[in-house]
Amino acid sequence: MRPPPVSQRSVLTCVLFTLGLSAASADPIPRFPPDSVWNQDVSTAPLNTNSTNMISHTALDAWGQHFYIDFPFYVLHATAGTQTDPVVAKVSYPQPDCDAPGFAFPLPAGGGMSGTGPPFGGGTAPSYACSGDCYLLVVSGTTLYESFTSNVSAGTLQSGCALTWDLSKVYPHQGRGEQCVSTVQSGTPIAPLLFNADEMYAAAQITHGDLGHAIRFLLNNAKQGVYVHPGSDGYGSDSSVDAIPMGSRLRLRADFPVDTFIAGNLASSGPQASVSAQVLLRTLQKYGMILVDNGSVPLTAESDYYTTHKWAESGMDPVTQGGIALLETVQITDFEVVYTGEPITTTFNCARVADDFVFIDGYDY
Repeated sequence: MRPPPVSQRSVLTCVLFTLGLSAASADPIPRFPPDSVWNQDVSTAPLNTNSTNMISHTALDAWGQHFYIDFPFYVLHATAGTQTDPVVAKVSYPQPDCDAPGFAFPLPAGGGMSGTGPPFGGGTAPSYACSGDCYLLVVSGTTLYESFTSNVSAGTLQSGCALTWDLSKVYPHQGRGEQCVSTVQSGTPIAPLLFNADEMYAAAQITHGDLGHAIRFLLNNAKQGVYVHPGSDGYGSDSSVDAIPMGSRLRLRADFPVDTFIAGNLASSGPQASVSAQVLLRTLQKYGMILVDNGSVPLTAESDYYTTHKWAESGMDPVTQGGIALLETVQITDFEVVYTGEPITTTFNCARVADDFVFIDGYDY
């Protein structure tokens, strides 16, 4: 069985639960090696020959008039002494797509899952007790642990899909395996495609700075029954020939007026918001954004609960500065679809890449 379609937003009602008194540590967003597909400059890459029609079709049912940003995720960082709990599979846990249940999953003290804690989760701090999508993202050394529909109870991590990524390796074009889902429908990782307040602050200090990597995005509906790399699985119900497949990479048009762009929340946040908006726009021009799942809020950032810098410094606080509206005037018609290979029909027959792979060439671009 495959997991159900993953909803884009995890605004949940959760019970506060804390494993320890010390807060989880704040560290950078995890990154794969520089030559990984996520870090490739696609500003001059060839376009999909059907890009114009795909964008026109998607404009009818994309994100309406608002290119909003969501802030639900936490990226936790474990140490050698961090407590671990064994993974217990929930119903419909997909295998071999996800790792076999029973493996030890680190749970940093004071950590929590998406949708818990401030400002949208209803608690005063992140929690490991959760119901709903409940994404759990933890970095331990060069291993990234990710879990979906997660809940910690009775000394176990109950999960709808739990898996690991090796941050020291360059994955092949099919990621963890052709036809394999991950904690999102596209089969891609979550944490490395987020952006956070620390990297936004650093990029804003550089003239014409950008984030240095592609970012994840969501659409209301992806193309039915197909995907393209760097995705490895597809889910959607749009049967149009012009629909955009899961895994597609879009880039902001080169003629978009980045340097004169004014943030949508300027009135409540001040000029620093426009600086941050321009960092994101330059990132979208150079590295693009990758369709990872279905949902109505396009972009996803990390909460600033654990980060050193805060979204308010970038004019992007989602509560007090209306940071969700930073790029609200950007339209799907401001983008074009990069060619990343021919569509692959979804079969749901996952063929995992060996865990001990070194490097497999074969990128589509």
